[in-house]
Amino acid sequence: MFVVNHRKIFYALSCLFVIVSFVSLFMWGLNFGIDFKGGSIAEVNYQNSKPDISLVKTRIDQLNLGEYSVRSTGESGFIIRTKNLSEPERVSLLQNLSQNNTEQMEVKRFDSVGPILGKELQGKAVMSIILVILAILLFITFAFRKVSEPVQSWKYGFITIVALLHDVITPIGIFSILGHFKGFEIDSLFVTAVLVILGFSVHDTIVVFDRTRENLKLARENRSKETFDQIVGKSISQTFTRSINTSLTVVLTLLVLYFTGPSATQNFSLVLLVGVILGTYSSIFLGSPLLVTVEKWQNRNK
Repeated sequence: MFVVNHRKIFYALSCLFVIVSFVSLFMWGLNFGIDFKGGSIAEVNYQNSKPDISLVKTRIDQLNLGEYSVRSTGESGFIIRTKNLSEPERVSLLQNLSQNNTEQMEVKRFDSVGPILGKELQGKAVMSIILVILAILLFITFAFRKVSEPVQSWKYGFITIVALLHDVITPIGIFSILGHFKGFEIDSLFVTAVLVILGFSVHDTIVVFDRTRENLKLARENRSKETFDQIVGKSISQTFTRSINTSLTVVLTLLVLYFTGPSATQNFSLVLLVGVILGTYSSIFLGSPLLVTVEKWQNRNK
C-alpha cells in the first residue's frame, strides 16, 4: 500500500523526469549519428603508442574535410565522424592518421551513409515506435476486455501507453543531455534499444495488471469488502519482488556488457540499462497507481 498511498510523490518524480527531458530536447536536441544524418565513421586502433587526441585532430585538419568529431575509445583507439567521404578522401584520411603507414594502425570499421538514406531511416524509426505503441494499446485493451469494473479495459491500455511514453521520453532526454556534454550519438542501435525497452516495460506492467485482475475476481467471488486501491496495493506487493529480481538480473548483465563489451555496443547497452530501470520504475510506481487515480476520478464524477 505504500506505493498507492504515496502515489503523488511518484507522479511528481515522473513529471520531473519528463519535464527535464523536454527541456533538454528543446535546448540541445538530439546528436544524430551518421545513420540518420549521413556521413562517414571510422574507428581506428593504434598498435603501439596511442597519439594525443589533439595530434589526431591536427592530422585531420590538414585534409580540409569540414566539420568532424573525434572521440577516444578504449585504450588505443579513436572514433572519427566526418561528412560523407569519397574513396580518395577516405584513403587520404587513413594515410594521415597513420602518418603514411609509419605508425601501425588497424582500421576496425569504416562506414558511410548518404543523407537521403539517413532521412529515410529517421522517418522509419519514428514510425516503428508509433506502430509498436499502437499495437501494445490494442493488445492490452483486448487482453483485459473482460475487466469492466471498476476500470474499463481500454483505460488499462491508455495507462500502459502513459507509462510507455514516460519510458521512451526520459531515455531520449537523458541521451540529449549526454549528446550535448559527452558526444553520445543517436543511431539505429538506439532505436532498437528503445523498441526493446517498450517490450520489457509492457511485460512488467502486464504482470501487475494481471495480478490486479485476478485479485478483483477473487474479491468478487469471496464478496470481499476490500477497496480498489487496497486490491491494487496488494497486487503491487505480490509482484514487487519478482519485478525487482527480474530487472536486477538484466541490469547486471547490461553492466557487464557496458564495461567489458566492444565500444560499438556501449551506447546500446547504456540505453537498455537506463530503459530497464525506468521501465521497472514506471510499472510499479506509475502505471499501477494510475489505476487507482482513474478509479477515484470516475467515482468523483459520478
